[in-house]
Amino acid sequence: MGNREDLLAGARKAVLERGLAKVTARDIATAAGVSLAAIGYHFGSKDRLIAEAVTEATGTTIGDAMEAAMRDAGEGRSLWEALAPTWYGMLDVVQNHREELLLSFENSANVIRSPELQTYLAEASDGAYADLAAILRETHPDLSAAEARAVAKFYFVLFQGYAMMWLLAPASELLTGDDVALAVKTLRGK
Repeated sequence: MGNREDLLAGARKAVLERGLAKVTARDIATAAGVSLAAIGYHFGSKDRLIAEAVTEATGTTIGDAMEAAMRDAGEGRSLWEALAPTWYGMLDVVQNHREELLLSFENSANVIRSPELQTYLAEASDGAYADLAAILRETHPDLSAAEARAVAKFYFVLFQGYAMMWLLAPASELLTGDDVALAVKTLRGK
């Protein structure tokens, strides 16, 4: 690994050990085994490094789980038949990745305050849409690229909103797969 990759791994390790609010640039450099100056050279700032480390780590873990849920639900079903099972799979992803989601949302406060980090996250979100759209096209080859991207964005944004609600009010009523299917059917005019 190079310094850049070492820093990303060090940031993930330091954040998990110390917490996002308490981690320092020195903690990250020490965990990475590189000089403090390497953070500025490779990332420009500690906040950029943390944003990338958290986004990559949570994006990979949660993204892979979301893709698996979409594959499992989509196999042998039409897109409509897969809607409720896909969402039930997404609920499992939320409930099985609480710590990753919590870290991701903690990082959101830094992102909200930084136009540079917002640009980075917009690019990362675009990548997530593309990855999810590719899975949709694999399991539903009849979808056009535009249709797959629209459905991918729908699932991704709904997932983000639901994940935030679940973290804020875990005892609140679930948005079930049946709820999502009924809402879409109702909006379409039955």
